[in-house]
Amino acid sequence: MKFEDILDEIDGFGPFQIGVLVLLWVPRMVLPCHFLLNNFIAASPPHRCAIGGTFGSLNLTEEQRLTASIPARGDGGGPESCEMFAEPQLQLLANGSRGADPTTLRCQSGWVYDNSTFSSTLATEWDLVCDRKSLTQTTGSIFFLGVILGGLVFGFLSDKYGRKNTLLASYITATVFGFTSALADSYVLFAVLRFLTGFGLTGIGINALVLTIEWVDTEHRLFISVIGGLSWSAGNMLLAGFAFLVNDWRPLIMTVTAPLGLALLTWWWVPESARWLLANGKVEKAQFYLDQCAKFNKRPKASSNLKLQKLADIETLENKNKNYTYLHLIKTPKMRQLTVLTGVVWYGVASTYYGISLNVGGFGLNIYLTHFIYAAIEVPAKLTVYFLLGVFGRRRCQAGTLLLTGFCIITNMLLPPGLWQVRAAVAILGKGLSEASFTTVILYTAELYPTVVRQNGLGYTNLMGRVGVSVAPLILLLGDVWSVLPQVIISSVAIVSGLASLLLPETLNARLPETVDDVEKPSGDEVPPESVEPPAVFLQSKNI
Repeated sequence: MKFEDILDEIDGFGPFQIGVLVLLWVPRMVLPCHFLLNNFIAASPPHRCAIGGTFGSLNLTEEQRLTASIPARGDGGGPESCEMFAEPQLQLLANGSRGADPTTLRCQSGWVYDNSTFSSTLATEWDLVCDRKSLTQTTGSIFFLGVILGGLVFGFLSDKYGRKNTLLASYITATVFGFTSALADSYVLFAVLRFLTGFGLTGIGINALVLTIEWVDTEHRLFISVIGGLSWSAGNMLLAGFAFLVNDWRPLIMTVTAPLGLALLTWWWVPESARWLLANGKVEKAQFYLDQCAKFNKRPKASSNLKLQKLADIETLENKNKNYTYLHLIKTPKMRQLTVLTGVVWYGVASTYYGISLNVGGFGLNIYLTHFIYAAIEVPAKLTVYFLLGVFGRRRCQAGTLLLTGFCIITNMLLPPGLWQVRAAVAILGKGLSEASFTTVILYTAELYPTVVRQNGLGYTNLMGRVGVSVAPLILLLGDVWSVLPQVIISSVAIVSGLASLLLPETLNARLPETVDDVEKPSGDEVPPESVEPPAVFLQSKNI
């Protein structure tokens, strides 16, 4: 007897499962709002040095004061952002000529910011511009370091204390630190609180995903994965709207965190995973939730307590017999190759996706519109690739989407700035392809690893993905060294990881490997697509 047999009795896809999906949709929508929040709260608006009162009794207009105090940029685009004359150059008002190059200094009295797009950001709050401009993107990397730690901690807590209890702890952690980060009175405190916010949000992603999957039968896991995955795209699009309506960074953080209050209120209705309860010998509690599921789905009550106890004993025995560790990922030759290649692919997929997503200001378009389009393109990309995976196979889709993403970035580097419409279209196409590559790698990886180390393999690849995410904001800072250097790096990473994926085996219509020996000595057996069970971890979303 297996847990799937019990789900068949009580209906593994009915109103109960839809209810679980709906209850967890709102908190899952919060995740992209925080993961991509730096696009707005860390934006650096146009700025110039503040002018001190050094003109005595001269009655000068604001424009004349600027001309005499701040050198003009070489491209004729207004005053320099980070420099001012050591002494007012009044001769510029008479003949427009500097004469000998006058001495310039860094801004001495702070900066004046253009508030037409953002009323307040991290940059304007703590003057994170010029020599300190890297600190805005650093907050993004610090946030994602919290995501990495959260993934390790909450993954362990979820298996030890249950999905529902760990979900509550994640809700509370993310809510408390999300709101308090909006009240931070210093950059250091803000960075620490953002780290802790990322830590808590990862727990939401892990537990919401697992709870959704573990209550659904095998046949409908793919459908639930698609619908659940769209919560990311929906939240991403909502972020553009929230940021447009709330252009002050403190209220914006509170706005995107507020839905977690609703999640806390509805937590009481979220069921614990009956699969986890049985695996940990909690038969009576499992019976309660299974009966609730049967009631909602208008089915007879679940199997007798005796049968559930027998199943619990089997599950517990199987857990005790699991002696596989992360070391088994590198003990044998083909497993080593698989581990290295999937790590490269996951790093490339994550770094490319976030490298594009966090760079929404490079095309001269409205930043809110760009972000919304980048988010909206994910929906058709996600749905399209699900169909293509069954036609062209996993390996071709993985390699094709990554290589085409890299070529889109390279094309944009070569196109002149004047063709901004074409550049924007190519960038949007590249964003859609990067989303398709993310969707593909989730399924592909789960099918590559054998059952006995699948969870370990997915934990490792997700860690590599998080490393790629953490590095992405720092790559964008290299634009100060050479304007196209970030694009060169991101496109190179996409192409290298795409080529690496070509070295992986195809899994379309292939029997899923059960043991390490199945990987070392594949049989080559094929089975009809409908008999290949979608892994329970199919939708390891971008946040974990």
